[in-house]
Amino acid sequence: MQPSQRTALPNFAATAAVVAILYFARDILLPLAIAVLLTFALAPLVATLRRLGVPRLAAVIACVLSAFAVLAMFSFIVATQIGQVAQNVPTYQANLLEKVRSLKDAGDGNGIVDRISATIERIGQEIERPETRPIVPSTTSPEAKPSRPEPMPVEIVSSEKPIELLKNLITPLIGPLATAGLVVVVVIFMLLERENLRDRFIRLVGYGDLNRTTQALQDAGERVGQYLLMQLVVNVTYGVPIAIGLWVLGIPNAMLWGLLAIVLRFVPYIGPAIAMILPLFLALAVSPGWSLVLWAAALFLVMELVINNVVEPWLYGSKTGLSPLAIIVAAIFWTWLWGPVGLVLSTPLTVCLVVLGKHVPQFEFLEVLFGNEPVLDPKERLYQRLLSGDADEPTDQAEEMLETIYLADFYSKVAIPALLLGEHDRARGAMTEDQKQRMATSVATLVSNLQEIADEEAEEEDEDDDPTGATSDLDDGIDLPDGTGRSVLCIGGRGELDNAAASMLAQVLTVQGAEASTAGHLDVEPGRIRDLPLGKIDTAVVGFLNADSLNHGRFLVRRLKRAKPALRVGIVLWSDALPTRGGESLAQELNADFVAFDLAGAATAALADTPAVPLKATKRMVRRPSAAKRKAASSPT
Repeated sequence: MQPSQRTALPNFAATAAVVAILYFARDILLPLAIAVLLTFALAPLVATLRRLGVPRLAAVIACVLSAFAVLAMFSFIVATQIGQVAQNVPTYQANLLEKVRSLKDAGDGNGIVDRISATIERIGQEIERPETRPIVPSTTSPEAKPSRPEPMPVEIVSSEKPIELLKNLITPLIGPLATAGLVVVVVIFMLLERENLRDRFIRLVGYGDLNRTTQALQDAGERVGQYLLMQLVVNVTYGVPIAIGLWVLGIPNAMLWGLLAIVLRFVPYIGPAIAMILPLFLALAVSPGWSLVLWAAALFLVMELVINNVVEPWLYGSKTGLSPLAIIVAAIFWTWLWGPVGLVLSTPLTVCLVVLGKHVPQFEFLEVLFGNEPVLDPKERLYQRLLSGDADEPTDQAEEMLETIYLADFYSKVAIPALLLGEHDRARGAMTEDQKQRMATSVATLVSNLQEIADEEAEEEDEDDDPTGATSDLDDGIDLPDGTGRSVLCIGGRGELDNAAASMLAQVLTVQGAEASTAGHLDVEPGRIRDLPLGKIDTAVVGFLNADSLNHGRFLVRRLKRAKPALRVGIVLWSDALPTRGGESLAQELNADFVAFDLAGAATAALADTPAVPLKATKRMVRRPSAAKRKAASSPT
């Protein structure tokens, strides 16, 4: 068994044990979870009262009692309204039957419509049927008329004793009331002993790293507390106008639907849909026409648009830190564990898990699975997508980043570092030839797709009144100079990936106003270098992603300068780290005009108006002839 497998088995067993404990101990853990979340929500209110000079005990009791009084009143109103809806259901059946018949007539005997109609009619018959014992049919013939009516059977039912009636009424309420009382007590003591509980938690799990544990507790408290309070404000802002709008439209029990909208909006994604279905069905039942249903649907649609696009972006100072998929998966998981209450608590509970994974290395996988932060650097994401051979996703990623940065920034900080990752894999044998060709093709397509953005930046450069002509400020503060009147040839050093980096440099130089062209690594082979169009070229820049290519760079410099002595030739050793040697010393060693290590340095040096460095003469070692050859040469023929 591999070491990784031996490590994974205990982790899987521990996870399974935790899930089993959460499931089988839900009767105990669910009230505690509710109490913890309410503590997070009420802690800022208690702190506000404390800052106003209210004693701790009075502030805690006031906040807790106020919160639970609101919850109790909310529950009482909802229960009362539901009872009224149940009593009024028989009065709505005529409209429902009328709409079903109209649909049946429009459907020309459609089987589904027939079944729906028959089902609703049977429901209406069951509602109207009196609860009496069946009457035994008479054995007389139909023609014979009875002399007196048949006696109606009477069933004598003894009334319940008052004690039993009270018992049947109170027994179902004992469990919820006991749970609510337990939650109230736990919340009060958690708020009173909050600092003490924090210290005990730090001593238990994070005594060796007080800073990290304190940050985790503060992060969890801020995220969960802000989420609960802001979500409550958003839900109230949503539910109150819904209730008022339904009341204006004439839909019965409008208060109930508004209160349910407030609660159900805590359920991610499906909550608002459920809150909308019930009042729409009631609008369908109370009105003989279809206009009321359409008006109610328009009300919900408008409120959703306002809440999602105006209220939530304005109120939420920070998000929960969860990805949309994680919210859905968490809702399914917590609903399976704890039922409907788990569905409502799924998001804040998952926020706590993400905070735990952010600050505790052993649980880092939780943040990776459920967090919304990118788990790969931009260069790693781009490299992965280029390696897959799909140029559309890299283009989408580039266009998204280019909304806030310039093309030179993207190439310098993301694209060329991604090529360096590919070159590193190629050098260590982890990249096949097919993968290399696929990646080179994807990069070429990416550069071609970004040509439109390059043209837009070039137009901005033409309209810029800055006398320096700078358009792009890179992170190191270097401004790219104006390249008007300069002609540059960008050459790939030794492979397809070098060609891709050269095309990126050429595109950036074009944005700066220079006439930039490209040549591949095959174009500078000894037998083909004379065919390069160097007549109007001022500078040639040869780029290498592999830093071990200095000797090959020296040969290319000599070949290019021999082909055109007045040509400025520079070398770019692409790197995303600080160079170990200076560019000037390397340039003297290679007989190059300049040596750069990044896009900013390469573009600046290529557009510089300096004379070319003359080619140094090489010393040829003359081999002395042997003694025999000298003797043979001196002897007469």
